[in-house]
Amino acid sequence: MPIDLTAKIPLGGMAQKIHIVGRNTDNPILLSLHGGPGVPNRAGIVRQTELARHFTLVAWDQRGTGGSYWGAKAEDMTVQRLVEDARELCGYLCETLGKEKLFLLCGSWGTQLGTLLASQYPDRIAAYVGSGQTVNGVENERLSFAFAWNAAAAAGDQESLRRLQAVGPPVRGQYKGGFQGLMTQRGVMKKYGGYSQARQGRQKSFFASFALPMLRSGEYTPSDLYGTLKGYQFTLSTMWPSLTDYDFVRDCHTFSMPYYIFQGRHDHNTPSALVGAFYDVIEAPKKELIWFEHSGHSPMAEEPEKFVKELRRCLRNS
Repeated sequence: MPIDLTAKIPLGGMAQKIHIVGRNTDNPILLSLHGGPGVPNRAGIVRQTELARHFTLVAWDQRGTGGSYWGAKAEDMTVQRLVEDARELCGYLCETLGKEKLFLLCGSWGTQLGTLLASQYPDRIAAYVGSGQTVNGVENERLSFAFAWNAAAAAGDQESLRRLQAVGPPVRGQYKGGFQGLMTQRGVMKKYGGYSQARQGRQKSFFASFALPMLRSGEYTPSDLYGTLKGYQFTLSTMWPSLTDYDFVRDCHTFSMPYYIFQGRHDHNTPSALVGAFYDVIEAPKKELIWFEHSGHSPMAEEPEKFVKELRRCLRNS
């Protein structure tokens, strides 16, 4: 039986928005954990028509953003609270759709959330797939900042160097100016291809590059869009001070389900240089590190055919 359901469900004491779509509810569940935090990707997930033939796709606006912005409180915006929200969502989906377990598809910050979820609450997780894999928060920012600085220096870009000097180098993963400092570093990093192989040059506004395409997609209501515009800064600025305090190589590398990493070779947002050491210490029934040689932070967008092919292969064998 096909399904196309958008709903708000209670998770952790507040209503949060999900969209479930698929050709046949007999297919396995594939739950997407989006990045940011605060960057919902419902349109990008539910429009994966090839995946929807083989999986029941679930996109979720996490607490504090998009359709789950309303009612979110700053004191509840913690990593562990979102892990608990995800645990409740997994239980809801499995019970509603009549499944024992589901697959996780995690991107960027979603890999931090998904890795903790898979470690702490493995019972509902059949396999984990992470793209833009996080490994160590402090080292992540040290390497990402160094890439941006060195690229700007090589280009003789004095304006970018001046801006980077004003906010960093990061101390324990934190930039001067908090959210705005982080955005400054990310802007220079993206300018020099650290996010996407298609260098972004002069940065577009957040609205033009992100929110406007969301509105045009038809997936988001005006209320959802407002929640995204407000929720992005609210979520990141509230959570960022605690988001860099992790080291998966040291603390979180044993899993009871298959663990797959889909990594862009040229990712300097969550630097690929950290991934190999993490992969080496992972203990799991099955593991695989798949490199996307022509991608940065988002292989699903930059090499979509390979991404879907490898995803189906890995999950079919899990």
